[in-house]
Amino acid sequence: MSADPLTPGQPIEPPNPPLTRRARRRNLAVAVTALVTVWVLLWGTFTWANLISGLLVAAVLLAVFPLPPVTFAGRLHPLGLLRFGLRFLRDLVVASAQIAWLAVRFGHTPRGAIIAVPLRINTDLNLTLTAEALSLVPGSLILEVDRTTGTLYIHVLGVRTIEEVEQFRQEVLELEMRIIAAIGSPDEQRRAVEATHTGTSPPADLSGASS
Repeated sequence: MSADPLTPGQPIEPPNPPLTRRARRRNLAVAVTALVTVWVLLWGTFTWANLISGLLVAAVLLAVFPLPPVTFAGRLHPLGLLRFGLRFLRDLVVASAQIAWLAVRFGHTPRGAIIAVPLRINTDLNLTLTAEALSLVPGSLILEVDRTTGTLYIHVLGVRTIEEVEQFRQEVLELEMRIIAAIGSPDEQRRAVEATHTGTSPPADLSGASS
């Protein structure tokens, strides 16, 4: 006879408590800030017009297309934010130069690959921020996000060998670590460090490479 799932002695996990009004306001502020930041970055310049239009777009998106709540359980770390910002600017400059070189290089046909990168911290906020940061860097484009496994599927230009695939995958994981160091909770930072030490990333492959 099979055991009754409600037999006494078996622990039953309590449901997640509902968000407080303060938590909902904080999550809304984080969502609006993220959307406005992406809007301004896409325009390429910071102006009052871009800021106001970004606020309007964020308000419309959150009102017309309500998304599942993305809980912000971490806190802002100024030093981590500074490191993330400086490295992000560096990546923008380097990637732009690399794409420009691929465009003008005579007799060379750029190759690309579709790379699956399982992130170490599977939360909606971490997936969103990592995907947005990658999409803003020239040469990489998010094709799909698997929320169940926390995996990003990324199309990358200029990848020709398995070693380059693995190098890009490690760069994505390092980007995730910088985001967690900037806004992650202590528990997320601890789990990310543990995953780094255990080396949970899958082996590299070129199954999605395209000529």
